Amino acid sequence: MTQAIEFSDNAPAPFPVSQEFQNIKEAAHEHLLTRIEELGAEFGRWSRTAIQRFVDLELESFTRLRRIPINEAELRQIAEALTKELAGFGPIEDLLNDPAVEDILVNGHLDVYVSRHGVLERIPVRFTDSGHLLRIVRRILAPIGRRLDESNPMVDARLPDGGRINVVIPPLALEGPVVSIRKFRKDPMTPADLQGLGTMSPEICDLLQAAVQARCNILVSGGTSSGKTSLLNALATFVPTTERVITIEDTAELALNHPHVVRLESRPGGFEGTGVVSIRDLLRNSLRMRPDRIIVGEVRGGEVLEMLQAMSTGHDGSMGTIHASSPRECLYRLEMLAGFAGFQGSEASLRRQIANAIDFIVQIARLSNGKRRIVSITEITGLGDNIISTQELYRHEPYVNPDGTETDRWLSLGLLPHSPKLARMRGPGFMLDDRFDV
Repeated sequence: MTQAIEFSDNAPAPFPVSQEFQNIKEAAHEHLLTRIEELGAEFGRWSRTAIQRFVDLELESFTRLRRIPINEAELRQIAEALTKELAGFGPIEDLLNDPAVEDILVNGHLDVYVSRHGVLERIPVRFTDSGHLLRIVRRILAPIGRRLDESNPMVDARLPDGGRINVVIPPLALEGPVVSIRKFRKDPMTPADLQGLGTMSPEICDLLQAAVQARCNILVSGGTSSGKTSLLNALATFVPTTERVITIEDTAELALNHPHVVRLESRPGGFEGTGVVSIRDLLRNSLRMRPDRIIVGEVRGGEVLEMLQAMSTGHDGSMGTIHASSPRECLYRLEMLAGFAGFQGSEASLRRQIANAIDFIVQIARLSNGKRRIVSITEITGLGDNIISTQELYRHEPYVNPDGTETDRWLSLGLLPHSPKLARMRGPGFMLDDRFDV
């Protein structure tokens, strides 16, 4: 039996998430649909203002004739909800338009969470039932042309505004439809933005700028929602405007602030699994497109072999992201993915190829307070005793002030970059030793 949600032990749920609100809205919605049919109007051509005016007039008449005991404020709330229902995306429309919301997570029709500044919170938003939730989801998917039904119960797609939606419905989701929407800023983060948010220090920004401009190959490593894509967007601003950049992703999320970018996106295939185009296929093809740099949105499959080969054979300055909890774990994951992809050589040859291809691993993390911080800058220095050698240049070690507040601090370990790409920049007018805080 459906029950109203309560967000406090003492206070009842707000009117917009009460069962009374849902009952009135559902009955009024049916009435509006009937009136639209009776009028024979071309509803699809109505402007939002016209729809809002129509809802206001019809709802006032509906509540008066039915003698529904609600006040003016409650009537206004129902009218706004019905306008969003007819002209937009229902209960989550305001969340989709809120620039502070990073993720919208719907766990069944009664349970909605959002992420703001890296922190999840449950909010007083609900759908009438699973059918209502599915209707809104299909409206979101309609412009994309993606199918969602029992024969295709999972969808992962890019939204027209650049965000991403993932939907799982019964029988795979046991408690009703599960919807995950990841939103992206319309204007990508710049290095200055990340410094302002405390993600990195000026010294780390200088190091990363020098590494990108010196065509070092960089992997951004981190967990889910740690800020890998935002950091990759920021790093791309250091790429010279004279270079051609090709981005390859499963679901296009990168929005590089660069004048010459070619964006490629994989294709999952049709209903019978035909027509699949993987990231690995795109990476192979991109080598014939005269790229100066290749940026892989996320390395998580067989494409790791093509990426390592590209980085080792003339496409210096390439970048990508990978899911890993530490720089060493990142190296282990590269080896594992290469093994799954059918790498035929020995362990030593694979590690040698990784050591030759990757110059830096930038580890980023989302802390318990929701803040996103670069926690380590690690350089790959070579291969010794069949182990990939690394040196950590910077490490995030915050300290606690006497008043209990926490202050970010990045410790330089007193090491200069080992890469010959950066060593070539040691010349008149560029003092690398002064550039890095050592």
